[in-house]
Amino acid sequence: MSEVAILCVDDESIVLESLKEQLRRFFGDQFIYETAESVSEAWEIINDLVEEKVEIVIVVSDWLMPQVRGDQFLIEVHNQFPEVVKIMLTGQADGDAVARAREQANLYRYVSKPWHESDLMKTISQGLVDSV
Repeated sequence: MSEVAILCVDDESIVLESLKEQLRRFFGDQFIYETAESVSEAWEIINDLVEEKVEIVIVVSDWLMPQVRGDQFLIEVHNQFPEVVKIMLTGQADGDAVARAREQANLYRYVSKPWHESDLMKTISQGLVDSV
C-alpha cells in the first residue's frame, strides 16, 4: 500500500467516481485515492490521513459546492499544507475565485469541466514533478 494520497473533492458522486477511475487507470497503485463529497468530509479524510502518516500530494477540488467554495477550501489547505499541489476542477468558478486561489492558495492549475482525461492526468503528473 502506498504512503501518499490524492484527494478529490466534489459534491457530485459521479464526478468523484470518474476521477478515481481515471486516476487508478493512469497511476495504478502508486497512490491512495480518496474522495469527499463535501469540504467537511474532505477535512475528516485529511485528518485521518495525517493521523495515519499518509502524505497528501495532490488535492483536486470543485469550486461550486454547498457551504464552502473550492477556492476557500484550497486556501485553508494551503495554510495548513503549503506543499500540497492544489488543482481546481470546475465549470462554475468565476475569475475572482480563480485569481484568489492562485494568489492565496498557490493554485497549481485550473481545469475546466468537462475535462479531457489525458489533459487532467498530464496536469496532475506535471504537478507532482514540479512539487519535488
